[in-house]
Amino acid sequence: QVQLVESGGGLVQAGGSLRLSCAASGRVFSINAMGWYRQAPGKERELVAAITSGGSTNYADSVKGRFTISRDNAENTVTLQMNSLKPEDTAVYYCAALRVGRHYWGQGTQVTVSS
Repeated sequence: QVQLVESGGGLVQAGGSLRLSCAASGRVFSINAMGWYRQAPGKERELVAAITSGGSTNYADSVKGRFTISRDNAENTVTLQMNSLKPEDTAVYYCAALRVGRHYWGQGTQVTVSS
């Protein structure tokens, strides 16, 4: 099992910044990739950004150039720096880890961007 604990959500005005962090514990060896998903009310959960153990990254088109994902393999943490936030970024953000073909999820953290 892998446990994921997120921190860093909150309320920010449009144009502002937030930093989300996620710490993994448990069976953290062989975690292939970590990332962030988000789910807005009435919408499906979507991938925001992901990073592999080798450092390769993938971003949703809607956040490219504004969000940056980083990972510390030694500390088993992943961070999402979110800049130039927009009201449409409002959602619950979930940390995720992929290990041996299985996804693990954090409890989610609310990000609200006011206009």
